[in-house]
Amino acid sequence: MLKLYIIGLAILITAIVANFVASKLGLLSWYDFLNLISDMGAKGIKKVRFIDYVWLLFLYPLALGLGYWFGIKLFQAIFS
Repeated sequence: MLKLYIIGLAILITAIVANFVASKLGLLSWYDFLNLISDMGAKGIKKVRFIDYVWLLFLYPLALGLGYWFGIKLFQAIFS
């Protein structure tokens, strides 16, 4: 159970940092994307830039995956 907790914390911290960096770079977060779609419907999809899709569908999941990997490595370093 402790292993899952440490991995979860690592993913959470990674997500917070990734969202901060995205906002500083002017990229959409999932929250912004869903609000845009909620407010504008299908027309909102046309307002999203290509780089935002790259961020949301490839780079953000990659960042979270790296957070998972970091969490495993952190757990192993502490308890091995």
